[in-house]
Amino acid sequence: MDNIRNFAIIAHIDHGKSTLADRLMEITGTIHYHAEQLLDSHPVSRERGITIRLAPVTMHYKNYILNLIDTPGHVDFSYEVERSLAACEGAILLVDATQGVQAQTLSNFQKAKRLDLKIIPVINKIDMPNAQISETLDELGQLDKFDKILHISAKTGQGIEGLLNKIISDIPAPKSTNNLTRALIFSSQYDPQRGTIAYVRVFDGEIKKGDQLFFVATGLHAQGMQLGHFMPQMTACDKLSAGEVGYIITNIKDPSLVKIGDTISTNTNSSSLPGYKDPKPMVYVSVFPVDQNDYYLLEDALKKLKLNDAAITFVTTSSKALGRGFRCGFLGHLHAEVSQERLEKDFDLSIISTSPTVDYQNNREPWVLATIIVPQNYLGTIIQLCEERRGISKDMSYHGNHVTITYELPMAEIITDFFDQLKSKSSGYASIDYELLEYRDFDSVNLDILINHEPVDAMSQVMEKSRAVEYGRKIVEKLKEAIPRAQFPFPIQASINGEIIARADVAAFRKDVIAKLYGGDRTRKDKLLEAQKKGKKKLKSIGRVELPGDIFLKVFKT
Repeated sequence: MDNIRNFAIIAHIDHGKSTLADRLMEITGTIHYHAEQLLDSHPVSRERGITIRLAPVTMHYKNYILNLIDTPGHVDFSYEVERSLAACEGAILLVDATQGVQAQTLSNFQKAKRLDLKIIPVINKIDMPNAQISETLDELGQLDKFDKILHISAKTGQGIEGLLNKIISDIPAPKSTNNLTRALIFSSQYDPQRGTIAYVRVFDGEIKKGDQLFFVATGLHAQGMQLGHFMPQMTACDKLSAGEVGYIITNIKDPSLVKIGDTISTNTNSSSLPGYKDPKPMVYVSVFPVDQNDYYLLEDALKKLKLNDAAITFVTTSSKALGRGFRCGFLGHLHAEVSQERLEKDFDLSIISTSPTVDYQNNREPWVLATIIVPQNYLGTIIQLCEERRGISKDMSYHGNHVTITYELPMAEIITDFFDQLKSKSSGYASIDYELLEYRDFDSVNLDILINHEPVDAMSQVMEKSRAVEYGRKIVEKLKEAIPRAQFPFPIQASINGEIIARADVAAFRKDVIAKLYGGDRTRKDKLLEAQKKGKKKLKSIGRVELPGDIFLKVFKT
């Protein structure tokens, strides 16, 4: 164990975390080619340019075993960061020299401090012409009294060997504190042939291939069919010892039986390992299969997605308009979007997602404490944005060219377009981190959307009264543009507690029924037009407006 170092890289989104992981693997000889975001191999990660799930890798350097667990950087994936840190003794705090300390930098630093991890501060992108190294040093100095702050370029490899030596010298070796074997499940995935694969950090004892395993939280018994390390590909071995990070193939076919945060042992008397708390969903979205025959496929996909994302929750629901589906809970709006993309791309499903809502409890709504870091010249517009969203100012502090403002905000106000507005009004420079504060009373109303006089239950929302009228009118106008015209005219309406507050009429298609006539008596044309008029009147009385599958994404995304 003396030669093992377990660490994570924590940073704000797009500060070079995945690129640094690539350079560490290259210099340690773990890979023998120039890689780009190797640990971000998921297609959704590649497309969005963000890390959406943690990924471990074992590296060998100067007779030391270095276990890195890569972490996401966006606020919506903060639970992934906590899972990584719980399996480590140290962390690299990475800061972009062109952007300085950001909101998620501060949040991740505080998480690592609470777990008493050894933190190595590192300034990245020092090769960039617009790097502000001295300003970034000052900002880091305000976080803590660091002995030394390293300067690197993850892109070029400058300073990486010095960082590796710092990891070896500063991060403490793991220590065993229990005589019984205990391993923490920090992630997992599902394989159709091999069943559930648990990603583990062994804290005490050792697990051998073929051992009978006991899952402490669920009471499940299973056999360790195969063990191994991440090199970065899965590479089999005979045993995993205390301090090591690896995987265990259990052959468990029901993914719901393996829970992230559970403790695996070889002894039924073992106690659970600390370091985890249950994630609390903040945003709720109902998800329905486009084809109702895919309902059970969607259920199975959600179970498998939850294997490596314990923050997802789901329960069954139904809608008159959309059929059977699931009400899913997520940590934030981006978390919801990414999860929906993964359902479509990883499991080849066509789904319809409703507008995001928050968890209201007896006329009480959740509020969050938001920390926003913004350049001074954008401060006024960001304060105005927060005030418009019912924000309550709590604190403000200046550090260099940046200002940190703290606001209490209703969660409902930031789950839709708040992030987009924040970036737009600050030219992309502002960053935010938030955490649940409490539930507070609010003046609520029920906003319903009616299409052709029929309420669409999947579009109904509980809203704050002062904003409901404006929001309802905006949604009606958006729906008018998004819903295809039919053979008959129909209205789109918004109502608050049964009172219509907005309406838009969608005109019918006008088919030219007299196009086939060439000359002749006028009465022939009149007869055809009258028949068309009667047909449209009948359609209007019995017709049903079909909603396209992407209607919710188009209308409710912003």
